[in-house]
Amino acid sequence: MAKLNVSPTRMNLTTLKKRLATSVRGHKLLKDKQDELMRRFIEIVKKNKVLREEVERELSGSFKDFLLASAFISPEILEEALMFPTQKINLDITIKNVMSVEIPEMEFIVEETAKDGSIYPYGYAQTTADVDDAIDKLNKILQKLLELAQIEKSVQLMASEIESTRRRVNALEYRTIPDLQETIRYIMSKLDENERANITRLMKVKDIITKESSN
Repeated sequence: MAKLNVSPTRMNLTTLKKRLATSVRGHKLLKDKQDELMRRFIEIVKKNKVLREEVERELSGSFKDFLLASAFISPEILEEALMFPTQKINLDITIKNVMSVEIPEMEFIVEETAKDGSIYPYGYAQTTADVDDAIDKLNKILQKLLELAQIEKSVQLMASEIESTRRRVNALEYRTIPDLQETIRYIMSKLDENERANITRLMKVKDIITKESSN
């Protein structure tokens, strides 16, 4: 807490009182924003944990199917079977403002390149059912992977905004507001002191005038 370097005048006192009122109001708004950000952040983190566990579990199942398939199919044939995908996927990103945080909203736009709409980019003669299962699981998990990426980016951005807001709240609470309060007290004290000095001088002048009048 430190006194600001200003002259102890009534004009400065009025200005500082306005600044103090603005700072107190701003501190409350920022504190409310911080609390709401924390509430939403905790909700998103919980959702992220559940979704990540689902994605990891489903990815593990797909990888196991690929591993089983590789035990019966040579790497060359497996690579050739998966070389030409039947879908082209584009990513559309829009921005949503949440408590001054710009959060991305992502959407996959799937373009079918196979005439029959099949997700399997190969014939069935040289592959096993394990490959089909792996491709099917990856296709189903695609949207969850996108949602997980979106949520984790949101968590990162919200954490950054919470930290920034926390610093501003602390600066107002522990520096700006106390400094203004200390300076206002100092100016009021100096003004009261000057007022008492003026009254004392006026009383002395009155005494002198009274004595001269009586003489």
